[in-house]
Amino acid sequence: MDNKRLGKALDIMRLAEEAAARPGGISLVQIVDTFGVTLRTAQRMSRALEEAFPMVQTHTDKERRKWWQLRDSRLLHMQGIRDSELSALEMGIRRAERDGATTEVTALTSLRNRLLGTMPPTFARRAEVDAEAVLEARGHACRPGPRAQYSALVLGAIDNALKGPFTMQIDYAGAQDAAPRSRAVEPYGVLFGMRGYLIAREIDNGGKYRHFRLDRISRAGLLQDSFVRDPGFDLGRHAAQAFGSFHSDDEYGPVEWRFAPAAADVARTFVFHPDQQVQDEADGSLTVRFTAGGWLEMAWHLYQWGDVVDVIAPPELRILVEAHRRSDFPSLP
Repeated sequence: MDNKRLGKALDIMRLAEEAAARPGGISLVQIVDTFGVTLRTAQRMSRALEEAFPMVQTHTDKERRKWWQLRDSRLLHMQGIRDSELSALEMGIRRAERDGATTEVTALTSLRNRLLGTMPPTFARRAEVDAEAVLEARGHACRPGPRAQYSALVLGAIDNALKGPFTMQIDYAGAQDAAPRSRAVEPYGVLFGMRGYLIAREIDNGGKYRHFRLDRISRAGLLQDSFVRDPGFDLGRHAAQAFGSFHSDDEYGPVEWRFAPAAADVARTFVFHPDQQVQDEADGSLTVRFTAGGWLEMAWHLYQWGDVVDVIAPPELRILVEAHRRSDFPSLP
């Protein structure tokens, strides 16, 4: 079988997976979006799916769109796990390990082992070897770097509290505390970055969302009470208020950086912030704008660029960055 025919066969297998995994099946529009093909190609793929999997079910909705659903997925279960899928799972485990997210490490490792357990030993070992080769090629075999260490017991308690959601009690040592003190909080989420933070509202303390450093929580336990989450809270929007993981209402505001023409092409490939706006200037430079806080984490990042970036706003960040001779630091290639 030539590569082109093999690729088409693999696409049909992937389409069968999508038809089995989605509760309502998959439509032509979704096939176009998922596989990046034209509508005509999507129609050919749907016909091939019906031929390869006679048990596939079809139905038409009120808007006269046809859907394909594969309820009998036993043939898919025989595929095992591909080396590309296993390597992606391994990368997720190693990233979680670097971030100190031990709860995610445990869950992903359990999933990986369960998937490998469904395969014959010979095939499982071959998939592991191939996945390891992919990881080494992508530089994930060994990537050193500083990271904080967090208590697995604390992360486990937070995870259980978030599922409830339940109020919880944490022993936390703030920057001004000589020793940890107990606080009753309503947990809303966890952010991982250079440091990890528990986002929570301290009960009977104004209802403001606070960020508790995970490495400063010495003990955490569930309380008996559940609580009603604020429906207006969105973790993604909340996280976007910071450049990294540090939040500060006093520092939150417009940010504007201008990258020199020599660095514009490289800077254009970066996503500095999920809400960034990028503008090409007439002289070949690149301006990046977004709204966030966390000046120190911004400065840490900007030092890596050397002298090829100027801080237009905020002025406090410009002073912080220009207080050092950035020419002493090598710029990014």
